[in-house]
Amino acid sequence: MTVLAVFVVLLFLYSLISAQVEKSTLTAPIAFTVAGVAITLVMAELPSGAVRTDAFLPMAELGLVLLLFTDASRIDLKLLGSMGSLPARLLSVGMLLTIALGTAVALMVFGDLSIWEAGILAAILAPTDAGLGQAIVSSPKVPKRIREALNVEAGLNDGLSVPFLLFFIVQAAPREGTEEAGLLHFFIEQFGYGVGVGLAVGLAGGWLFAGAKARGWVSKSYRQIGFVALPVLCVLGSGAVGASMFIAAFVAGLAVQLGGGKDVAEHSLELTEDWGQVINLSVFFLFGLLTAGQWHDLRPVHFAYAALSLTVIRMLPVAIALIGTGMSRATVLFMGWFGPRGLASIVLGLVYLEHATGRDEPTVHLAVIATVLLSILAHGLSAKPGAAWYSSQVAPDAGEDKTVS
Repeated sequence: MTVLAVFVVLLFLYSLISAQVEKSTLTAPIAFTVAGVAITLVMAELPSGAVRTDAFLPMAELGLVLLLFTDASRIDLKLLGSMGSLPARLLSVGMLLTIALGTAVALMVFGDLSIWEAGILAAILAPTDAGLGQAIVSSPKVPKRIREALNVEAGLNDGLSVPFLLFFIVQAAPREGTEEAGLLHFFIEQFGYGVGVGLAVGLAGGWLFAGAKARGWVSKSYRQIGFVALPVLCVLGSGAVGASMFIAAFVAGLAVQLGGGKDVAEHSLELTEDWGQVINLSVFFLFGLLTAGQWHDLRPVHFAYAALSLTVIRMLPVAIALIGTGMSRATVLFMGWFGPRGLASIVLGLVYLEHATGRDEPTVHLAVIATVLLSILAHGLSAKPGAAWYSSQVAPDAGEDKTVS
């Protein structure tokens, strides 16, 4: 039985008990990752070429693009406008400190890494994944402003990590002809062009859908199919101009609401979200296969760094970034803990493997595997209990739903 057949059967079987699983503390990423590990153990040895990273990467990238587009399309723009500087704090001070601290800790934990290789590891593990903490970003027990802040952070920090990652890769293995001006040009392409592609696709797509819907030209099923095309257009447009597809997809999701209104986005995303979920589950399943294949190479030091990455390296920068906001200690602790590493780190790790030529490449990718695996389990199992605890700690009239300056 092929790996694809195993995944399809697993997907069907999981759907039969999905409602029961959702009532528990288990999550779909946990189930599919563990299944990937178990299948590898049962099969003893995967067929040659069954899991290829060069085929794995495009699928993982597409899954992340669909996730970012749907997440952004559901963000309440009015609420986002009232969020003050909270997302900016997490994406600037918080993220820069996370990469800096992650680099410093990697140098201490892994004595054989250069500063650039340590930076690569920190950049790969800097972005968060709201999908792993879906119980958090969708829980009414958590103040909406906090949920939206974590969602916006997860939507943008993967794209923001890409230039740091590529910069560190270039410095770790310098190539002839690489200049600072070239790096600046790359940065402008990633961000400026990415935002441009996202705005063009989102505004035009939203406006056209709104107009066609008002005239009764679009059936419900094709409205769904059409919306799947928008994030795919972001991928194609970004590839044509060298932009970040992740930034383009997230900006397009926001722009759809501006072009066509919140109603157009809300009622047109089911198919896009469903396909994104299927692809993401396949990525976690394949991650389980890869993890099992690398298990004999994993050492306690990799899991030690993983534990530090999910705690000190994440939580301390968040606490510093939130200084002056008036947030309660419970909120600072809650936002610091729920920064799961998942799909984005898997994608960036695969991007690194495509470029890796250094002697310490195994150290980096093994630390990434350990961190993502630990996060899938720890954040997945703690999401619902964490939301319940946070709700009990924050009073209804607390400042968490007020604007900060």
